[in-house]
Amino acid sequence: MLRSYFMGNKDIFDEEDRKLIQAEYDSLIKNLLRCNKQGDRELIDKAFRIANEAHWNMRRKSGEPYVIHPISVAKIVNNEIGLGAKSIAVALLHDVVEDTEYSLEDVKRDFDPKIASLIDGLTKISGTYNKENSSSLQAENFRKMLLTLSDDLRVILIKIADRLHNMRTLDSMPEHKKMKVAGETIFLYAPLAHRLGLYAIKSELEDLSFKFRQPQIYEEISSKMKHSEKKNLAFINKFSLPIIEKLTESGLQFDINGRPKSIFSIWNKMQAKNVPFEEIYDVLAIRIVFEPAAGIPEKTQCWNIYSIITDSYMPKPDRLRDWVSRPKPNGYEALHVTVMGPEGQWVEVQIRSNRMDEIAERGYAAHWRYKGDEAQETELDKWIKKIRIMLENPHEDPIEFLDEFKMNLFSSEIVVFTPKGFLVSLPKGASALDFAYEIHTEIGNKAIGAKINYKLNPISSILMSGDQVEIITSDIAKPEMEWLSFVRTSKAKEAIKNALKVDSKDSIQKGMEILESKLKEIGVTSANEILRSLMLSYDVLNKEELYSGIALGRINLDNLKKAIKKNPASNVIKYWELKLIGSKKEKKDTGVLQSSIDKNVPFLLRENVENAEQSYEIAKCCNPIPGDEVIGYHSPEGTIIIHKPKCPVAIRIMSNEGNRIIAVKWAIHKLVSFLARISMTGIDRIGLVNDITTIISAELKVNMTRINITVNNGIFEGTIDLYVHHTKDLNNLILKISNINGIENVRRVEDFSN
Repeated sequence: MLRSYFMGNKDIFDEEDRKLIQAEYDSLIKNLLRCNKQGDRELIDKAFRIANEAHWNMRRKSGEPYVIHPISVAKIVNNEIGLGAKSIAVALLHDVVEDTEYSLEDVKRDFDPKIASLIDGLTKISGTYNKENSSSLQAENFRKMLLTLSDDLRVILIKIADRLHNMRTLDSMPEHKKMKVAGETIFLYAPLAHRLGLYAIKSELEDLSFKFRQPQIYEEISSKMKHSEKKNLAFINKFSLPIIEKLTESGLQFDINGRPKSIFSIWNKMQAKNVPFEEIYDVLAIRIVFEPAAGIPEKTQCWNIYSIITDSYMPKPDRLRDWVSRPKPNGYEALHVTVMGPEGQWVEVQIRSNRMDEIAERGYAAHWRYKGDEAQETELDKWIKKIRIMLENPHEDPIEFLDEFKMNLFSSEIVVFTPKGFLVSLPKGASALDFAYEIHTEIGNKAIGAKINYKLNPISSILMSGDQVEIITSDIAKPEMEWLSFVRTSKAKEAIKNALKVDSKDSIQKGMEILESKLKEIGVTSANEILRSLMLSYDVLNKEELYSGIALGRINLDNLKKAIKKNPASNVIKYWELKLIGSKKEKKDTGVLQSSIDKNVPFLLRENVENAEQSYEIAKCCNPIPGDEVIGYHSPEGTIIIHKPKCPVAIRIMSNEGNRIIAVKWAIHKLVSFLARISMTGIDRIGLVNDITTIISAELKVNMTRINITVNNGIFEGTIDLYVHHTKDLNNLILKISNINGIENVRRVEDFSN
């Protein structure tokens, strides 16, 4: 047996463990989907046998046998993503190389090269991580994972399945680990799943991340949704009945069902609209999935169903979403219409064919199965091609690379037109210069202006979806440093940087020649001591900056003799040595957290910070106060910075520097106050401001530090800065002010750094 090869200690698994492992594997085999080829079952059995032997006697933090995890990942790969036998085998084996004695060479010996290649792509890089050359292990790991897109997308799909099961079983992990994994998930894995069309997985990843980052709010929304479950079901039945009758009369084969929106998407809407759960009107969505009739295009049938729905209910014109004419970049196709329901409630209806529905749920794998070899290039194919182009020139800094990747490939898209009517997709916020580089690098390099909808505009102009753009070029134009500040795409940034590097090399060469010529004129030979003296005189950091300054005319060499005499060689050398020594001391630690803090025990946030063993700061980006859910970031300088888990800055830190996240807990005395800000809107009237300040100062005895009120056409807007002890005090204050006659809306402002 193989077990003797892997096991060095006593067999600790009992009969219950063996039964559990076998039951889980039987469940996988019973529900196998696309595994009909000869040898598929044998391959999966072999992979399971080796994984089971390799992980024998290993347990997860939850206490269950470790091999349950790869079996569960294989189930997700099979049932929820729809990949084939090789991917299922890789899912079963995905942890053996990293966590057991079974090596990559063993995989190559026992399986074909493709399986070995996929497992290699999935293996983490902790063993090869170089702390000195990289600012983040996690970002480096993500970059390596994304680089596998250039070879085989199945690596990413299996990695997403691995992450999904880890999130489903995250309860057994310590608090700081939960925050790290949840931060990574919302920062990269959920957007990646969405971009690859795995809508159901994307929604679950978002909800699970939200559950661990903000458990109180998650439970509150979840409880409210459960409470209204029966009421929602009755509403769905009432709404669907007239549609079912008309669709049945038309002879269509279809399924219709209602589903609640995800908890995370509901929370996002509550935040965006600044309304409570009860005022979110589209918590429910109705989905119609139909069997296409032969000989009629699916797109036509979608619009026919749309017509039947709008015969029964009035549509909301600005909420029509047509993704059957132009699918989303992740391959998603559907027609979404929002209509007024029977009880004055807006309801979203999604119309899909069976094919569209499978692509929507299973994403890339289903898209690839339906797409024949001769089929036209889809939006998803174009997106994958963009990834590969971007990965050809990754940044030196992995965090910068990851931010660039996220900004370019997960942001919302706009569609603009060339003068001849061809479509070009760009990220939202892209400029005319981004468009120029998207067309061709040379057009970007020579761009001087743009005609947007036939009107002349600067190349920095931000484009809107539907714009028609023509780029104006000049042979004498060339990229400038400021261009980097108004381009968004990695293609444009890379092209500008490359052009600037070429210009810089030319300038350096030209400056070197000018300097040598001038030195010859005064009878001085160029040497390191002379160059150091000139660098000090002209206040530049290196030779390249000196040469470039000379070529561009920023450094005048008319007083060259004085510049050399000003700093004799001996002084220069001493100064240079001091500078080098200082630069070594100034280097900050960017590696693994070196601290005596026990990350498993929450760090208590006390008053009198100056006298505490460890200092902390309240983050200005989210301004948490006692009562808020918080996390701590242990900065390289040694300070603990307190963030809210939902803060975008905190999410980025959790994703890139999760090893620096620590659990924190408020232990503040009720006399200690924290600065907060509230924002108000309403209808102006005489005495309104007096009513507000009376409640704040006299009734609740809260200390105000700043009040700013404006009135425009009878509409009142204002912000007030005040000191509070706890979120309960702030919530009480908001409730009291919201009850004042004329006040329409009161909310807490979290980021008031500006």
